[in-house]
Amino acid sequence: MLKRKSLKIITVQKGNIWEHNDPYVSTKIKDAAGIRAPYKDLEKEVVIDEKWGLQEMPKPYAIELIGSDFDIEKIKSTLVGFRIVGQELYQWKNHLVIYGKMNQPERTKRKLAGAFPSLEIKIYEDLVYDFQNFERCKDSKPASDWENIVLTANLSADEKLQKEYVEYHKTQFEKWPEVARGFCNADFQQLQVFKKDRQLILVISIPKGENLDKLNPKTTQNNPRVDEWNALMKKYQSGIEGTKPDETWIFLNKVETK
Repeated sequence: MLKRKSLKIITVQKGNIWEHNDPYVSTKIKDAAGIRAPYKDLEKEVVIDEKWGLQEMPKPYAIELIGSDFDIEKIKSTLVGFRIVGQELYQWKNHLVIYGKMNQPERTKRKLAGAFPSLEIKIYEDLVYDFQNFERCKDSKPASDWENIVLTANLSADEKLQKEYVEYHKTQFEKWPEVARGFCNADFQQLQVFKKDRQLILVISIPKGENLDKLNPKTTQNNPRVDEWNALMKKYQSGIEGTKPDETWIFLNKVETK
């Protein structure tokens, strides 16, 4: 808030990010934001440095590192400066996944490739499915704090089946609304599916302190259509390299920060 009329210059800082600016902030507050009377004339004197440029709001991505040369602390230090909102790391065997909102995924990948030349690095930017609680659950209030569960699996090597899988997910809200209703019943905060070539990254967000084993059965409770969906999806999915014959979706373990 501006306190004195004598302040004649407003500076805009580069790189600031305001999260949760959609469902969590009321329209009334947004409409009232900005410079208040009697200081409205200051809007004519805003200083903008054109060299700053405009940055897009960060979007959700996953970056996967595959190999045996995992130096977690070095990876974390390499990521410093890239402003990955909600950055989290998850690992299963020789797979490490970085998840968060980014506006420079390609630059982040190049930096990681330079620091870890022996690792295979993949960006998951194809978000084929995006369930958001605040958009789909009318009678549900979004949780104040979440925790993410990250899984991975492969799609069939048959490209026709891959396209069918993607199409099912693109039209799921319209043709299979019971599935989203099941996610609402389970209090899932979000569920995202990323695809790169054949491989999928699944992110399920649940309220902090809850347990997925407890919540997941609620997706099918009095909702047999979800059982049909799950049975249908099985024909498209298989385990990634290194899984057992009866394994499909693999849970990655969260790398705890010190």
